[in-house]
Amino acid sequence: MASNSQADAAKTQDNAHDEFAKLSWRERISYGAGDLAQNLIFGTIGSMLLFYLTTVYGISAAVGATIFLVVRWVNVFWDPWVGAFVDKHNFKSGKYRPYLIYCGIPMTIFAAMLFLPIDAVRGSVMYAFIAYLATALIYSFVNIPYGALNASLTRDNDEVSTLTTVRMTEANIGNLLVYTFLPLFVQMASPNPQSKDIGFFGIHMNLGDYTSPKAGKAYFLVMGIYMIIGFIMLMCTYFGIKERVLPTAKESAAVKYSDLWVEFKQNKPLQVLGSFFLIGFTFMFFGNTVWPFYMQYNIGHSEWMASINLVGSIPGIFLVFLWPIIRKKIGKRQFFYAFLALFIIGTLVLWAWAMPAFKDATALGYIGRFLQQWGITAATGYMWSLVPEVVSYGEYKSKKRVAGIINAIMGLFFKIGLALGGIIPGYINAFFKFDGTKTSQSSGALMGIQWSMIWLPIIFALIAMWIMSKYTLSDADVKRMNEELNAERKANKV
Repeated sequence: MASNSQADAAKTQDNAHDEFAKLSWRERISYGAGDLAQNLIFGTIGSMLLFYLTTVYGISAAVGATIFLVVRWVNVFWDPWVGAFVDKHNFKSGKYRPYLIYCGIPMTIFAAMLFLPIDAVRGSVMYAFIAYLATALIYSFVNIPYGALNASLTRDNDEVSTLTTVRMTEANIGNLLVYTFLPLFVQMASPNPQSKDIGFFGIHMNLGDYTSPKAGKAYFLVMGIYMIIGFIMLMCTYFGIKERVLPTAKESAAVKYSDLWVEFKQNKPLQVLGSFFLIGFTFMFFGNTVWPFYMQYNIGHSEWMASINLVGSIPGIFLVFLWPIIRKKIGKRQFFYAFLALFIIGTLVLWAWAMPAFKDATALGYIGRFLQQWGITAATGYMWSLVPEVVSYGEYKSKKRVAGIINAIMGLFFKIGLALGGIIPGYINAFFKFDGTKTSQSSGALMGIQWSMIWLPIIFALIAMWIMSKYTLSDADVKRMNEELNAERKANKV
């Protein structure tokens, strides 16, 4: 009996240091909980902050977009420093995991403070700017180490693929809670409730006016609950995973801030994937930012938003298991071509839905959102599985494993895309004279919303297809590099 226990302990110890480890389902789910957490904490900001600032909070669309712009420019310089800092330093409890708890607590608090319902700060541009800046800066110390963990769990490419499907399933559960239920919960908690048909099997609910200045408390209550749940999910990641593939002490000591530019210059797959991240998340967040505006003003049925988003969330949760199957059948690049094309088709259906003759046809909303979300969640979700192989390529070329720096670059492109997804629609709204104090908008303002929701995302999707055509790193290349790197590490330990 004792020998069996010792054998199990030895097996566990070996697995903890096996760079090609097979991950348990507990570890896969625990890691994916971090994606769910970040969507609950920071995804709420990407989906609702601009809408909140320009309606409830009371600042103009141009000012709101400028706040996004300035904060993201700060991130351009901040994130590389964070990546280098993370790669260079270690904690007794791990290299990347500790940031989830040490920085997760202040991030949760700062994110909730963005929606503080106090009259003294309502309409204050300075408060909105400082609160958003603080949240964005501390978020980097969670997001970048979390991304680096993806490449530290295992080198096994099949395991990375499985891990990606699990984490994206959980990420899309987070999206469901953010983009479907968050607006619904806020409307339920908002003042002046009225019974409305939510467009789902004739169900009626009492929904309030979530564009009213008096809706501030509703936002803060719902956001606060989301933040707490998000932090709990971060702790599930912290306690549920093991770091295995890590840089040596010598590699960590040699890390410099300038490594970011060196790595980006010499790592061609990183350049392609980074560009894809930038474009992909830009048009993804276009849709997330503009969707409440599109439903409120172009369609005129904000009460249907939750039910239509519910249907749109189905492929991101229940069809994720098809990703590795489809990839093996049609290839890596063709996977992205197919799902980006699906996104374009769904977006065109939503365009047709806004025509006067079809605005009451909920079926078009369901179909369009389902196809659009299936396309975008697959394209922007599965690309995370390419990050570990880009890390390995960089290690193979430079003999430095700088997962933090590479994830800082990816995080930077992700955040620029997130920002552009909020900035550009905000400036488009301002250019077309959108007025958040009015219950209906001019034809020009409606056209501006349409450009942000339909035409620009389609253009960006076509550009993303072209970018992905330049990605040449094959699965065979990745396998060969990882085997050689693992052999070198073992040889150096002898």
